[in-house]
Amino acid sequence: MTVVCSGGFEPDLTKWDAWHPAEVAQRFAGIQAPWYVAAGWSIDLFLGEQRREHEDLEIAVPHDRVGEMVAALAGFDLFVPMEGPTGNAQVCPFDADAEYDEEHHQTWVREPATGTWRMDIFRDPSDGDTWICRRDPRIRRPYREVFEFTPDGIPYLCPEVALLFKAKHAHLLKNQGDFAAALPRLDPARRRWLAESLALVHPGHEWIDMLCE
Repeated sequence: MTVVCSGGFEPDLTKWDAWHPAEVAQRFAGIQAPWYVAAGWSIDLFLGEQRREHEDLEIAVPHDRVGEMVAALAGFDLFVPMEGPTGNAQVCPFDADAEYDEEHHQTWVREPATGTWRMDIFRDPSDGDTWICRRDPRIRRPYREVFEFTPDGIPYLCPEVALLFKAKHAHLLKNQGDFAAALPRLDPARRRWLAESLALVHPGHEWIDMLCE
């Protein structure tokens, strides 16, 4: 969906210098909303080591609890990335009262003094204490089963859920690498959940057979 917004502009994507997950955990230490590190960083946190470079940092929070994150980021600018009127990417100032469709679930955090992008917040669908997969609302889990913690207390998306999202772009080398690195560490329950979820979202996906070996 193309949106024309007041104050929108084409972002300088070379100015990404994302925070480390540990820094975000420190900033959000007092937040009660369930939140967690997502995407590639979550795989590395699960494995206990940083295996590769990460261009950005994605975290996720229930869509109706994002206000707690906004309050913790006072002094930073928040924007929603979307397609601009010319077809190029644009960012629009985030409005906590706006209704965004599922294609616009991201919120980029920018340091105003330098224009540096620090983090991407995913606003995930939810129902109370239940997490809902934005790729397929049939896939639901209690929030307590969606994320785990590193020994030093950083919350991260459990690997089977992170890989479900990565499966859409399995051709990318980073996603292939994340799957290959995590697969030996997935116990039977994680493998079964991921295989069943992939069968719903991406029937016939190449990873399904590998999970069932």
